[in-house]
Amino acid sequence: MYTPTKIGFIGLGLIGGSIAKAIRLYYPETKLVAFDKNRETLALAMNESVIDVVCNTIDDNLKNCSYIFLCTPVAFNTAYLKQIQVYLHDDCILTDVGSVKTSIHEEITALNLEKYFIGGHPMAGSEKTGYSNAKAILIENAYYIVTPSHSVSKEKLLQYTRFIQSLKALPVEMDYEEHDYITGAISHLPHIIASTLVDFVKNADTKEEFMKQLAAGGFKDITRIASSSPTMWQHICIQNKENISSILGKYINSLQQIQSSVEKKEEDKLYDLFFRAKNYRDSVPDLSAGPIKKVFAIYCDILDETGGIATVATILASNHINLKNIGIVHNREFEEGVLRMEFYDEASSLNAMELLEKHRYTVYKR
Repeated sequence: MYTPTKIGFIGLGLIGGSIAKAIRLYYPETKLVAFDKNRETLALAMNESVIDVVCNTIDDNLKNCSYIFLCTPVAFNTAYLKQIQVYLHDDCILTDVGSVKTSIHEEITALNLEKYFIGGHPMAGSEKTGYSNAKAILIENAYYIVTPSHSVSKEKLLQYTRFIQSLKALPVEMDYEEHDYITGAISHLPHIIASTLVDFVKNADTKEEFMKQLAAGGFKDITRIASSSPTMWQHICIQNKENISSILGKYINSLQQIQSSVEKKEEDKLYDLFFRAKNYRDSVPDLSAGPIKKVFAIYCDILDETGGIATVATILASNHINLKNIGIVHNREFEEGVLRMEFYDEASSLNAMELLEKHRYTVYKR
């Protein structure tokens, strides 16, 4: 296995910090260099021995890197390209972690940097942001989308995917334009729906705010992702505007059709809609998408090691707590934790959470 000697980071937030921590875990001898505008972030990363060198600017500390990760908001990543291109060399792989790929691929082509660049998008994260919430196992068993440029060598692509696998992530290769269309529908649209729904309820609420007081279950489940970073989603909407606009147009048209069916009391069409939606939703793997109905689930951080899941299951079984479902979460954009456990009732989920915390597991409740 190829061992990188030096890796540079531009940005050290939730995703960048988590990748840096994963590299430190699996490649303890690799030198990590980082630039971030937040000095407190860099100080914390140095104090935790995650990074070795702090860059106050984009400077010569980035020379001779095996990899350079761009981990700032998508609009900023493209802005940094001109500053870092002088530090690229034949054995260097330049990558990013943005959830929109077209803009940076186009800029890479314009700057003639295609032979260095392989786009990346780890399908992991949460509404919590910043380095303080980063953890080495955030990308573990998570899908990691890889979008190679047209001119990058097969050798570099193979090296990069193997590197991602060595961090325990699951690389999935696709064209960058296809990536932006897919994420526009399954990631960007849900965030817009969640935010607009919350804003609608806020504006439509009664004077006594009964909607806010009574909101629970389905409303909280479907709108939880509205708590994500406003800056990040502002950038995403602008950078993926063509796909999002097209998808929104189609979605708005589907809402208008539903509105018409409701107004006309078209029972068959309404039933068909809910029937199709139920069947398709039931066919989506429970462990790779955010839930939209009330479930009693908790999420737990565990290392990817032999017997890890069995140990958790044994702890629960020995305390007479019945599991409904258990498995690894591969798409954690909207979820916390690596291991997802679903129970038959709320009391069981609460008891399991308390029990696992006593055994020093980090547990999250949705």
